[in-house]
Amino acid sequence: MFARPWMLLLLALPVLHLYWVWQRRGGRFSLPFDSDHTDSSIKPRRFGSGWIMRTLLSVGESLPALLMASAILLISLPQEMAAPKQKRALTNIQFVVDISGSMTAKFGSGTRYDASMKAINEFLDFRSGDSFGLTFFGNNFLHWVPLTSDPSAFRNSIPFMRPENNVPGFGGTEIGKAVLGAREVLVSREDGDRMMILITDGWSSDLSGGAEMDIAKRLRRDYIKLFAVNIQETEARGEIVNLARMTGGEVFNPGDTNALKGVFSAIDEMTKTELEQVTAELVDWFAPFAIAGLSVLGVFMLFMLGWRYTPW
Repeated sequence: MFARPWMLLLLALPVLHLYWVWQRRGGRFSLPFDSDHTDSSIKPRRFGSGWIMRTLLSVGESLPALLMASAILLISLPQEMAAPKQKRALTNIQFVVDISGSMTAKFGSGTRYDASMKAINEFLDFRSGDSFGLTFFGNNFLHWVPLTSDPSAFRNSIPFMRPENNVPGFGGTEIGKAVLGAREVLVSREDGDRMMILITDGWSSDLSGGAEMDIAKRLRRDYIKLFAVNIQETEARGEIVNLARMTGGEVFNPGDTNALKGVFSAIDEMTKTELEQVTAELVDWFAPFAIAGLSVLGVFMLFMLGWRYTPW
């Protein structure tokens, strides 16, 4: 099909030219030496009809019309239906990281905060193409990195909100407040799946008295799946377990840095990216017409160099 089908009417011009080239009947004339001879002993030379040469000359005169036809087809914007493609489904992932004072405790060769951020950075490589956001929390929360598919913005944030910096208002732990704040970020994105990864080593009173169930219901209603990483020696409290599992997520209790790496690998396996079928689209289809036009042009140049029409 063509994006400008009305321009195909111009094909009448090369068609008329071709008709004229192949149907014309030009006049013929004889030169004296073709048949007249003063010596009667010499027989007249007989020439053939020359149809091979006339055909070649007609072909040469037809080439400009074919070039014009190729140009008309190209400016008519030929198109074809492209094959349907698969598109990677986007997942919006909001990390909610505890930076209370207890996150400075020893974990592996560094602190709990260091191990958490290192594992997160490795997780970013698993999920290339997704959007990532980062929320730090203590008694308050701060959305430090907006949802972005650029992992460099995420990685450059590590030194600025370290627990050792004793940021005012971030010394304690209020998980419920931080989770609800991160929820607002995720629901602002209409496209893509929604996931929240909570990393903490504590427990907060704002999850007690059944509050975690209310928060989980809100997350589930907004299609947000929460995974909790309990980065401490003891098992996660029941409220955090309820908060995660009610949304379809899970709680992990890594005991060392190797186990922490395995946690993010497990999360990646549990939330494998799906492929979406994208509808087929019309795309430009210039190649065959351009190749045909260039081929005709090459042959025409050969005719111009050697096979030229002369009346004698």
